[in-house]
Amino acid sequence: MQINQETGNALERSVVISVTLADIDKDIDVRLKKLSRTVKMPGFRPGKVPFKVVARTYEPQARSEAIEAAMGKAFDEAVRAQNLRVMGHPRINQKEAAVEGTLEFSAVFEVYPEVVVGDLSGCEIERPVVEVGEDEVDKTLEILRKQRTRFDAVDRAAASGDRVVIDFTGRKDDVPFEGGQAQDFAFVLNAGSMLKDFDANVTGLKADENKTFDLTFPDDYHAKVMAGQTVQFEVTVKEVQAPVLPEIDSDFAKALGVADGDIGKLRQEIKDNLSREVKQRVQARIKDQVMDALLAITPIEAPRTLVETESEQLAENARHEIEARVRELEAHGREVEARGMESQKARVEASWFTAQATRRVKLGLILAELVKDNELYAKPEQTQALIQEMADSYEDPQELIRWYHADPGRLAGAEAFLTEENVVEWVCSKAKTSDRTVLFDELMSNSAATA
Repeated sequence: MQINQETGNALERSVVISVTLADIDKDIDVRLKKLSRTVKMPGFRPGKVPFKVVARTYEPQARSEAIEAAMGKAFDEAVRAQNLRVMGHPRINQKEAAVEGTLEFSAVFEVYPEVVVGDLSGCEIERPVVEVGEDEVDKTLEILRKQRTRFDAVDRAAASGDRVVIDFTGRKDDVPFEGGQAQDFAFVLNAGSMLKDFDANVTGLKADENKTFDLTFPDDYHAKVMAGQTVQFEVTVKEVQAPVLPEIDSDFAKALGVADGDIGKLRQEIKDNLSREVKQRVQARIKDQVMDALLAITPIEAPRTLVETESEQLAENARHEIEARVRELEAHGREVEARGMESQKARVEASWFTAQATRRVKLGLILAELVKDNELYAKPEQTQALIQEMADSYEDPQELIRWYHADPGRLAGAEAFLTEENVVEWVCSKAKTSDRTVLFDELMSNSAATA
């Protein structure tokens, strides 16, 4: 049986399969007889329905099942004879039979590509080396202080960094526009939550002062209905609040979970957390380099079926993220922005993610081949060590350990992560790997992208 390659897709194949009507008729008869032994019909006891009645009622169903079974068997025999690994389900179309007494069908399908990983010895992998010192702990403490800033009312003009509480009304052509009004609206000046021109016009106002000003929305404003529009805002400042940072003392340490308020323990916990974060980011950078290297040395065609499926999944993930953002905006009374995001969700298409999906599919096939050929599967002791490492950062480590072991799917996720880590380690052992000192701030400000 001849299997042909389809033009335009290196992985697509087609085959013509035929089944004899006589064999199909025999199968139909077998199916109807089997069904007649159990079928229930009004006026007859189970198993006593006349065969002719069963055949008249169920023959179309039995014929459809028999043809499908015959096609499936013929297709399996054809691809097995050619030793092909079929991707997904074939597209079946009936043809005009060339031989009397037969049914002919064309089946078009994709096959898995052959994966031959190239020579890794010429690939260069750079391992970042980062030190976590006292300066990094100090910077993190300052960030934690700012995150716990309180705001106290002051009797002065609002300045950058102050929080203001305002009432405002926005009008377009003297008509209030939807979503352009709010009362007791609080925001921090120049924190990025409002447009810069809005911040600038509120800066310098004191409590009980009013101001009316024009504002033009940017052309790329996310709420498309307002993009490029000039409106007028009327603002009343109800309160100006100055930021007050907490002292780094015992109360501060207790607020961050150090029960006895020991500042030394707090600093050590911060250092440990930073070290874990550094480790994760270093591993992510190395992983990105490994994946890029594997793609560079392993030419491979990405099966269209898998790319389409992956693209749609990425698009669906993007839609869910937009939905979450819409709910957040609505909860804060920002209806105009929420509607703009909702509109953006409706425009999300799987085709936007084709390049990303293609990369992921290729890497998935390459990694699967490496894991199989080199026995790089996660070992039980690796899985337990990973879970224990994560649990050590919890107040009750056993709670996280029980959570993982309560669901096989969670364990499978950990195993998949470790299998990928095994691939990364294996590639690094074959490639030219070198260390390079990297500043802490550089590493933290350039988070590695997920492959």
